[in-house]
Amino acid sequence: MAMPTPEQWMARALTLARRGRYTTHPNPRVGCVLVKEGRLVGEGFHRRAGEPHAEILALRAAGTAARGATAYVTLEPCAHQGRTGPCARALVDAGVARVVAAMQDPNPRVAGQGFTILREAGIEVACGLLEAEARALNPGFIRRMSEGRPFVCLKMAMSLDGRTAMRSGESQWITGPQARSAVQRLRAECGAVMTGVESIIFDNSRLTVRADQLGLADAETIARRQPLRVVVDSRLRMPEAAACLREPGRTLVATRSEDGERRARLEAAGAEVVVVPAGEGGRVDLSALLAHLAAEEEVNEVLLETGATLAGAMLDAGLIDELQLFMAPTLLGGEARPLFQLPGLERMTQQRPLEILDIRAIGQDWRITARPRVAAGD
Repeated sequence: MAMPTPEQWMARALTLARRGRYTTHPNPRVGCVLVKEGRLVGEGFHRRAGEPHAEILALRAAGTAARGATAYVTLEPCAHQGRTGPCARALVDAGVARVVAAMQDPNPRVAGQGFTILREAGIEVACGLLEAEARALNPGFIRRMSEGRPFVCLKMAMSLDGRTAMRSGESQWITGPQARSAVQRLRAECGAVMTGVESIIFDNSRLTVRADQLGLADAETIARRQPLRVVVDSRLRMPEAAACLREPGRTLVATRSEDGERRARLEAAGAEVVVVPAGEGGRVDLSALLAHLAAEEEVNEVLLETGATLAGAMLDAGLIDELQLFMAPTLLGGEARPLFQLPGLERMTQQRPLEILDIRAIGQDWRITARPRVAAGD
């Protein structure tokens, strides 16, 4: 039997890393495999912040067999003392002979310093094996570290004629249970779920991860970490009786309002209120809000679940990185609400093209994964 290739060992490390997709926030998802003489001697993946990193777990599993081994790791070993100790130093102390990393850590506190520690100790270092796959594991962590904002995924449910709700605002339910379960998993992956205040007013959205809808074996454990709920509410219209204020986890209301009395009532009801700089039309500056979520809340990925107005504003501002559109085999008619409010589009040259990444059936519905297409020269 042929020995596994380096690509296969790194693929194993990537598979391990994906096991932490719902739990590592705000840390990146990382996997590590230790190989000696063509044989697996230890492996591990990072489960959650504050617990051992993937390299440490792999070293513990390998024991003395780690000496002289090759470590395949999906992200550059850390070089700093954070919630846990530096993994680069642990690899040196264990006597690992070679480290193959899929990508360099974008965290400025690491950013090549882990590789430097390894090389100075005489360890051979290689970087770039299956890098695209490794980057796809952590789009939010990479964006937060390199650009100072989270990765934003817009989720919307629509009818076959592109409508998201009736004219009254009624929207539950357009899609079926399988699609709603997929949305629950999207929520569980993210550090924050963001919506506009109208979604709270019309739908009384809870914006929670619900274990009974996840469809995962460890659903109860995953649902213990509720993503931060973020409500964009320029004029503080958030109802004090909103259901999301009574759910486990935190609800952050981002506003432009200086109404101290209204703010005090919302905070007494369980909300946290943050005043954000003004953007266009005196509304919440969405770029500033995302920067706040990255810097102050350590949010890697934001799931945007909202109506046409906020969705259009985010798209118009170039703040949406990916779209997850769930399309149901039903028609809501011309009076129903559209996906996006994009004022000023009058000519075909002004259209907003998307790149389709994936289309697949989810129960009786279809899920379209897309991203905004960047025009040539931009």
